[in-house]
Amino acid sequence: MNFRIGFGVDVHRLAENLPLIIGGVTIPSTLGSVGHSDADVLLHAICDAILGAANLRDIGYHFSDKDPKYKGIDSRILLKESYDLVKAKGYSIINLDCTVILEKPKVNPHVENMQKIIADILEIDIDFVSIKATTHEQVDSFGESKAVKSYAVALINKII
Repeated sequence: MNFRIGFGVDVHRLAENLPLIIGGVTIPSTLGSVGHSDADVLLHAICDAILGAANLRDIGYHFSDKDPKYKGIDSRILLKESYDLVKAKGYSIINLDCTVILEKPKVNPHVENMQKIIADILEIDIDFVSIKATTHEQVDSFGESKAVKSYAVALINKII
């Protein structure tokens, strides 16, 4: 077996009058993520984790924020296209372990929906998509609700 591990991290500033989309789920909030795409911090971290595990560089390399065709794009499309690149290189996804850092609103009520969306895109069982949520205890830009961050670790395996 040829296992590989990848790590991804993403951060987006929060601002008023924007949607807050995390893991493909729109979460009711007065603040949303600022970004070139839909600014889905969790899906972006997962893209980087799976691309990195397959030594395919990062999300910005494949989907430049300078390219107008990605302006406002649904990050579920970016995750699917990242997964297609990983599959084309001969790998399958074994599992993901992710953490979202956001002071408010609470992420936990939305985790099951996020898991289902991600599992469907990556063609894996929902049990292999772990998503945890935490706060920064009102410390720094994350704790002050000025930003959202996500980490993701992916385990992939070469299909023989």
